Amino acid sequence: MENKNYNLYPELDTFEQGSLKSGDLHEIYYEVCGNPKGEPVVFLHGGPGSGCNPTQRRFFDPKHYKIILIDQRGCGRSKPQGEIKQNTTADLISDINKIRETLNIKQWHVFGGSWGSTLALAYALKFPQHVTSLVLRGIFLSRPSELNWFLGDVSHFYPEVWHALTSYLPADERNDVLSAYSQRIFNDDITVNVPAAKQWNAFENSIMRLIPNESTVDASQASTKEQDATEIARARVQIHYIKHDCFVDGAAMLNDCAKLANIPTIIVQGRYDMVCPPKSAWDLSCAMPHAEFHIIQDAGHSAMEIGVTSALISATEKFKALKSMA
Repeated sequence: MENKNYNLYPELDTFEQGSLKSGDLHEIYYEVCGNPKGEPVVFLHGGPGSGCNPTQRRFFDPKHYKIILIDQRGCGRSKPQGEIKQNTTADLISDINKIRETLNIKQWHVFGGSWGSTLALAYALKFPQHVTSLVLRGIFLSRPSELNWFLGDVSHFYPEVWHALTSYLPADERNDVLSAYSQRIFNDDITVNVPAAKQWNAFENSIMRLIPNESTVDASQASTKEQDATEIARARVQIHYIKHDCFVDGAAMLNDCAKLANIPTIIVQGRYDMVCPPKSAWDLSCAMPHAEFHIIQDAGHSAMEIGVTSALISATEKFKALKSMA
């Protein structure tokens, strides 16, 4: 990768916002920005459950790319917010491809980070003929070792953060954090589900960066109904997926990645990623030896850390340059 520092592109507005009716329950929000006649790229957000935000449009040159962002089922502006019925990885893959068809796109670049990297790989394995390239950040394959790391082993590095998560619970429920939080977050009482969802979401937020954000969670702090709904939706969708190993067989998917050898791929991984440790990125790079693999030595999990941001934009710039040379 070129030894150059890249910054986010300037803020930009969408020129199209749409809602795809998928099945009898879900409406999937998508937006399009950048160059209407440009090279298509789709952004797949993390979580599961996070949703998209305007900053994510800025990894791509808006003069070159037609940029598509999708809020996955139950996430962000998709409806119903927080819905877990008819919400599996296979459903998300189907939604992504229906949006491609709706926008009359034959092929597109696929860009995904964290859970988005899992979804990007799963989509590429299902529809390789529609994928021009892959940019993958903070690799997550939903294998047992990765889920066990997130649900306890990370306490070796962040004991105070893990203590904050577990001490919220009664002592007799702390041996099964996932079930304990699930019972509260899926409770219909807002005095129960909102504080629990905030506490759950704060756990991941607290381990995202090499230099953590100095913030604490006050579950009683005032917030709007909209903010509370977003917190609950994010937590419910994430817990739903984790309970089902994210509806993927990570080991099988890793083995299948050899089938993607004809798709140019760039992997970007923070050395000190405490959400998705580097071993998964290393394993993926071994399964995809054609891929460029970049370890960012002074970064954690967040795409907004300087080195990771620069590497991701460098990747989109590289694929832009390859197209112009074709």
